[in-house]
Amino acid sequence: MTSAEATPAIEPEAVERMAHDTAFLGHPKGLGYLGFVEGCERFSYYSMQTLLVLYMTNYLLLPAHSGGVIGLPAIESFYGLSGQPLASRIFGNYTSLVYLTPILGGILADRWLGRRAALIAGGLVMSLGHFLMAIESMFFFALLSLIVGVGLFKGNIASQVGELYGENDNRRAMAFQIFYIFINVSVIVAPLTAGSLGQDPNWGWHYGFGLAGVVMVIGLLIYLKALPWLPADNIRKGAGAAPREKVRPEEWPRLIALLLLVPVLGVALLTNQEIFNAYLVWADQKFTLTLFGIQMYSSWMITIDAAVSFSMLVAVAAFWAYVGKRTGKEPDELGKMIIGSGFTVAGGLCLYMGAVTAGDGKVTMFWPLMFHLLNSIGFAHILPVSLALFTKLAPRALNATVVGIYYLAFVLANYVVGEIGGWYSSMDTASFWLVHVASAAVGLVAFVLFKLIYGRQIAAHTAAS
Repeated sequence: MTSAEATPAIEPEAVERMAHDTAFLGHPKGLGYLGFVEGCERFSYYSMQTLLVLYMTNYLLLPAHSGGVIGLPAIESFYGLSGQPLASRIFGNYTSLVYLTPILGGILADRWLGRRAALIAGGLVMSLGHFLMAIESMFFFALLSLIVGVGLFKGNIASQVGELYGENDNRRAMAFQIFYIFINVSVIVAPLTAGSLGQDPNWGWHYGFGLAGVVMVIGLLIYLKALPWLPADNIRKGAGAAPREKVRPEEWPRLIALLLLVPVLGVALLTNQEIFNAYLVWADQKFTLTLFGIQMYSSWMITIDAAVSFSMLVAVAAFWAYVGKRTGKEPDELGKMIIGSGFTVAGGLCLYMGAVTAGDGKVTMFWPLMFHLLNSIGFAHILPVSLALFTKLAPRALNATVVGIYYLAFVLANYVVGEIGGWYSSMDTASFWLVHVASAAVGLVAFVLFKLIYGRQIAAHTAAS
């Protein structure tokens, strides 16, 4: 008997209870548990995101430390790179693979393991990866463990959020905005704790990575406690099991539309994903890093971004709820994504202005702060909304797999960021950020075209749900 079989399925009465459950801010209690679990997982992940490029650039890839890293000479030879460009490439490949493996994790959950077993296994493997980061020689083995663990974990927890709601439950979009608020709280805390530990010379990098592992273990324990409040496992085995649901003919056009939307999202996300790569190196080297008289670590820029993102998620959700209440209508998902892309373009222009006005000197904090404000408004209109759109249009038989496909957008964005991020050391900084402005503008135009072509089809599905 597999662990998926051993997990007790939720009875029909419990399913009905979840449909009418409003115990957590008007949403099912399971959303609160899943939010806390995802918060722990994202704390561990964004601790890694915050420290990884700085760790490689300022410590691991320096001659004094690089000699003992298993596999590093082969990686350097393969890419023909060293220093910051190599750190950017490793980061890009790692983060793109982190978003690729959820597809495989979704397939494993849909076909064999079930979401619960897959998620638990992912949490265990991720915890191992974070603790391996404390051993310099095991650096690439740690990255591999994290890639596999996130693959088993990420798509499956997001799909469980979607399954807390029926197809015609209008709380779904708000649920994902609440879900992203948990994520942003974790991103606020991670740089202040793990990031500060890593950059503090009295502690060091390995303490930051170790804290990420401890929080991941806590998240796994919370998930085990939450099982009675979560959707039933999506597989059933045995003689009395019902046959697997298949994709219906009318669902195929929606699936094709989602596949076409993936590269558009990938292009639109480039500026946001660069925050964890070359942007942090730029901040470390060129920002004044003083705010209200407080001297900051460069990793705190991630906290600033997360704090502003959190505020804008709440503000944008409240704004559209107010508009909907006053007017009885608000933009659909694609309409909000178009609005968000406009703000992303404006945010990228702030980075360009920061580079131009600073010249060879230090960048004042005004332009980075304006970037984080505008980019976060764009984030609030694109990320949670697009994930809600994918879960709404996904065929029921492939729910977890489609959530994994959604993360292909991050695969593309992070891979390209790994390539482009290496240009930072050799390219004029103002031109470097203009490349990102152009990518956001391409995303804006593509979302408009997508709405013109597929908007009616998506609206028809929404009306029929």
